Amino acid sequence: MLECVELSKSFGGVQAVKKVSLTVHEGEIAGLVGPNGSGKSTLLNLISGVYRLDSGKILFNGEEISKKAPYAICARGITKTCQTVQSFPDMTAQENVLAGVLFAKKKGKVKPSDRAAELLQFVGIPKEKFDALAKDLNVIELRRIQLARALGTNPKMLLLDELFTGLTPKETDEAIELIKLINKQGVSILMVEHVMKVIMGLCGHVTVLHHGEKLCEGTPDSVCSDKQVIEVYLGKKFSLDEEE
Repeated sequence: MLECVELSKSFGGVQAVKKVSLTVHEGEIAGLVGPNGSGKSTLLNLISGVYRLDSGKILFNGEEISKKAPYAICARGITKTCQTVQSFPDMTAQENVLAGVLFAKKKGKVKPSDRAAELLQFVGIPKEKFDALAKDLNVIELRRIQLARALGTNPKMLLLDELFTGLTPKETDEAIELIKLINKQGVSILMVEHVMKVIMGLCGHVTVLHHGEKLCEGTPDSVCSDKQVIEVYLGKKFSLDEEE
């Protein structure tokens, strides 16, 4: 479904991503992990069109999208959430999601405002918060609203950038089930995440980045037992905990 071929991107003299290739199949939940500064968010920004490639190419359902604008890529079915939550602060929660619903221009029997409300309920926002201004909501609520807005664009693939940051263990479990449900509805997912419980519980395939390059890839179990991954990212404690 998504094929990234030797993607490279530099900012000044800093090589953020260097010849990274990866594939995400239709219906898959794939993970992207690595230390801070390893190029994970940059890679998602390249796929979504926020950044332009220096070299390489990106194919989505067989069509090259490497040089297309973010809105054109979104219209084709790729939607990204941001690591630092983005919202329209002076609009209500429902209006924030409505922006995504209206972008999709999907005709149907459900009114756009009702669809926005449906999505807010789906991601766990209580009804009494629908009319609250985004600037008055907390970060966790804004993450949920950002996800609802992304779903409003009617995506075929979601790029999730650290959606689980700051969640309690209970909230993490709830979010894992929510992502599984989204996936069952036909949305493929590529997610950046540091919480290994999430990666182990959701992803069938994981790619590890380090200093902008692909270190290794494979199943979560094989990646977590890789000596290089343990050394540069997971640490010995993780390995010992797994053995226990």
